[in-house]
Amino acid sequence: MPASEARSRKPCCMISELLEEAGIDRDQIRRARRQVLEGIVLLCQWQLQRMEASAPPPSPSRKARKVAVE
Repeated sequence: MPASEARSRKPCCMISELLEEAGIDRDQIRRARRQVLEGIVLLCQWQLQRMEASAPPPSPSRKARKVAVE
């Protein structure tokens, strides 16, 4: 492909052609992206629930003590 032809083609068209050659259509990509994002949201919600349920009460902070060394 000549350089002038490569510059004239739009990136979105190039991506569409690449996906078409791979046998993947836009709907499949959209569904997969949505599943991944929903999975991430679910994981974050689960982690937040675990953190809230197992949060220990705040304990008094331990301060450094001076120790005599011989």
